[in-house]
Amino acid sequence: MVVPGARFTATESPCRTKTTSFGFVPSDNAEPMPEDSEGTRAAGPVTAATDRLKATAASFDDSALGEPSLCPGWTRAHVLAHVARNADALTRLLTWARTGHEHHMYPSAQARAADIEAGARQPAAELVQDVHESAERFAKAIMEMPDHGWEQVVRPGLAGQGEPIPSRRVLWLRLRELEIHHADLRADYGPADWPDAFVRRALDETIRSFSRRDDVPAFAVSVDGRPAEPLAQDARVTVSGSAPALLAWLCGRSTGADLTVDPAGHLPILPSWL
Repeated sequence: MVVPGARFTATESPCRTKTTSFGFVPSDNAEPMPEDSEGTRAAGPVTAATDRLKATAASFDDSALGEPSLCPGWTRAHVLAHVARNADALTRLLTWARTGHEHHMYPSAQARAADIEAGARQPAAELVQDVHESAERFAKAIMEMPDHGWEQVVRPGLAGQGEPIPSRRVLWLRLRELEIHHADLRADYGPADWPDAFVRRALDETIRSFSRRDDVPAFAVSVDGRPAEPLAQDARVTVSGSAPALLAWLCGRSTGADLTVDPAGHLPILPSWL
């Protein structure tokens, strides 16, 4: 099952409509936040999101894992395999920050895709264990990080092609992967279940990122009844709704059926999220 109107194509992953050189971690969509500076204390939301996703993963048998996810061309097994390999990829970035020796997330797009395909072919019990063990490796890397290591600069993406970021931002990148892809599993977890703090940050980043792009149509958003925030100076259309509903629409996980448009009409046609 694919969400009607979602901006996906079957050849792109993970569920993105625009492939970048560094996948799901663009620098302008990982804005620094006060909680980033807290080091290991900022890992709490990641731990909670991991536990939620692991519980969902454990509920799938082989048949359920073979069912389509919200990512065209990907089964639930592909999504979980991607989440596991992302944990290992981000663990490599934290190892880079801790040791000073360069470790890339992925050597190439081909190697990344091959690892996901191999992971998706695992039996349910092995895939769930893979998700658990990769998450444990990431948690261990967090605990091993010295305080000064959180300010060390790393480069995410394929072969380190992404923009440099302080390693503390890796925690946010992981949280975003967990929350978005949990919803992609097409299970009993969706945008309405996203934690408020995650929604606020992800929505704020998305609005700021969209407002800097020239491929986004001119419109404004009104979040939870607050004054509209234009994404372009000549915005003449306002899209209103709850924060989770707006984020789900902006990131391509919803058709926007629960949003309102003023003046009445169709929702703007959006480009890719990242």
